[in-house]
Order: sequence, then structure tokens, then C-alpha cells
Amino acid sequence: MSEFSMTGRVALVTGASRGLGLAMATSLAQAGALVVLNGRNKDALDKQVSALEQRGLKADRVVFDVADVAAGHAAIDAVVAKHGRLDVLIANAGTTVRAPIEDWKASDWDAIQGTNLRAPFLLAQRASIHMKKQQHGRIIFTTSITGIQGRATIHAYVSSKAGLAGLARSLSAELGEHGITVNSIAPGYFETELNAPLLADKTFVDRIAGRTAVRRWGKPAELGGTAVFLASDAGAYVTGQQIVVDGGLTTTL
Repeated sequence: MSEFSMTGRVALVTGASRGLGLAMATSLAQAGALVVLNGRNKDALDKQVSALEQRGLKADRVVFDVADVAAGHAAIDAVVAKHGRLDVLIANAGTTVRAPIEDWKASDWDAIQGTNLRAPFLLAQRASIHMKKQQHGRIIFTTSITGIQGRATIHAYVSSKAGLAGLARSLSAELGEHGITVNSIAPGYFETELNAPLLADKTFVDRIAGRTAVRRWGKPAELGGTAVFLASDAGAYVTGQQIVVDGGLTTTL
């Protein structure tokens, strides 16, 4: 069996009804995992689960808002009860607000931190309980290159993603002895629904493409290979790291 095989593994991916979450879940399913898609919209999840199953892939769904702590804990327990184990948690769900600093509201700041940073920690906390019993687990956070380089007007998003990278390092130091690795993936600019406001600005799109070594934005499917690597036995000795997948944007001046 290939060290990249995910056969027999169960993976929960949050924010997986579309975009990067769906792309990573699809890649894990293609590698043999049973993927459990999470989101808040049952109909959207059912549609994606059906599409995966029609391709002969194994998929399930669990509906909850990651910001709801009790619902998240219950969902993880339900996945383990139904499928017997949880090998991979990809905490991908995220949100943002764009506004100049003087227009920011404390409520917006708190909501973004709650979804982007607090929720991944609490989900990882619950998942680790089950993973410790198995002496095996993979926890992966979706961060962002903005957490490295910064960007105007998205202050809560940037700080939450930088915080996630630090959280991965902290958790890796504690959970490694239990066979659990914790890493983060920092995407660059991808063509996703979350980036729709940016994609509508041709000048901005061209500027990013021009600064990127491969001269284009990323396609969501191009993030999947990194997720499979970190989730599989191939990445068993990688922990506490942030892997940048940005087409070389952060390598250019």
C-alpha cells in the first residue's frame, strides 16, 4: 500500500460544502478515505456527498456551525460512534470582514476570531481525545499567507490565521507523543467563493498574478495534494509546520 494511501481512514473536513474545504475532502476521498463533510447548509452538503458517491468515493456529512462549541463536540463524537474512528480533522471553515480600521466593530472582530481561531482549537481538543485512544491522528488547520505578510482591511482574519499557525506549533508539542501530528496549510490566492469580491476586481487579480511566480491564481484542487501528504503516513514525521501553497507569491519581491 502506498504511504500516501488513506484507505481505512476517516476524515472530517469543516467548511467543506465548497471551495478549498471541498477540494481537500475530495483529494482525501480519492486517496481512499471516508470523508465527512461539514457545513451549515444540509442541502449543499447532501449535493456534494452525492457527487462524491457517484464517483465511487466514500463520503458522509455532518451539519453544524463550527462556532457552536456544543454542536461541534457532539458532531465529532457522532462521527466516531458511526464510523468507529476519526483519523483526520481538517479545521478549514473560516470567515472574514473587510473594512478600514475605523469602521471595525468589536462584534465583527469577536465573530471572526470565534470561527477562525477559537473553533479550530475546540474541535482539535475534542478530536484529540479520540485520536489519543487510537494513538494516531492528523490535525490540519487552514491558515493563509496573509497571516505571514499581512493585508490591509482584514485585520481579524490576518490575526486569526497567524494565531492558527502558532496553535499548530503548540498542539504539536503536546500531542506528538500520542501519535498525533498537527500542521497548517497556508494557501495563497485561490479562485474560491470567499475571494469573490477580490476576483471581481480585474486590476487586483492581474496584480496578484503578476506577483506570483507561476503567474496565476490557484485552483482549489491544487491544494488537495498537500492535505493528503499531511494526512497520510507520508507526512508522519512532519508536525508543527506551516506549509505555504501560494504559487510562489511569497518568494517574489
